[in-house]
Amino acid sequence: MQGIWLEDGVASLREDLDRPRLESHDDCLVRVSLAGICSTDTAMLDGLYPFTGIMGHEFTGVVEKGPAELTGRRVAGEINIACGHCNSCRAGRRKHCEKRAVAGLRNHHGVFADYVALPACNLHPVPDAVADQTAVFTEPLAAALDILEQVPISGQTSVLLVGAGRLGQLIARVLATTGCALSVVVRSPAKAARLEPLAARLLSAGEIEPRSFDLAIECTGNEAGLSIALQALRPGGTLVLKSTYAARPAVDMSRLVVDEIRIIGSRCGRFDKALALMAARDLQLQALVDAVYPLAEGLEALEKSRQPGVLKVLLKPD
Repeated sequence: MQGIWLEDGVASLREDLDRPRLESHDDCLVRVSLAGICSTDTAMLDGLYPFTGIMGHEFTGVVEKGPAELTGRRVAGEINIACGHCNSCRAGRRKHCEKRAVAGLRNHHGVFADYVALPACNLHPVPDAVADQTAVFTEPLAAALDILEQVPISGQTSVLLVGAGRLGQLIARVLATTGCALSVVVRSPAKAARLEPLAARLLSAGEIEPRSFDLAIECTGNEAGLSIALQALRPGGTLVLKSTYAARPAVDMSRLVVDEIRIIGSRCGRFDKALALMAARDLQLQALVDAVYPLAEGLEALEKSRQPGVLKVLLKPD
């Protein structure tokens, strides 16, 4: 089996990998149809998390072995493999399982390979109306939708989105479905062009009126973006963090207290809602795809993904 292997921060193409074993009757063997490269994957090359194994966590594929109701079905898969027994699992917070493995990130092989094994409970059938090049966005779109689960947003909510990269583009599309007054901080003309179909106001950092937004969403992953988001919030506003930070950004904690700013961390979301939204509405996700590489050219695909202005690069196993 082919796969993109990460070890000591170095990615390599391997052709000697064993097909995944099914450890229990609840596991499924999935033939990967498409896999997406995200910013977390490229950050892994820079040492974001210590991990040895097959990279990748965004994918769609076809179940070859598993329960009868899933076998032969196109699926997308959740990346958090929960133990089912810890306090978080028993409380229904499986994505916060204290002993969880994470596909392509922690103690579980990922999806940049011909096959991946995942528990049946992690897999969600893809509606017939959703093409593979759309379904491959299920994981990051679910993460974007998680914001709507955490914060009430209506047509009267003024929202500032800081960052229009891979995740920011999806968040903008999700926010547009709410009818909110959406503004997006974007520097790249190419990324701005991909936001044109949305009814959003596109701003530079210097055009933002301080203390004027009800909600700010930060997804740049850098301290400058966090500072922009905080300065834009009115007293009593809400900051949603969608980034993981390589460094520890400095924050004016007194401002948070005095202005009673609410901070919400936001990570993974519900796949069923993401798939339902993709089936119901054309979010023009395929327009975010810049290139599709065969798995055998996965190293070149990773380099392409790191180029400025590139959004989504996909891998297609042979």
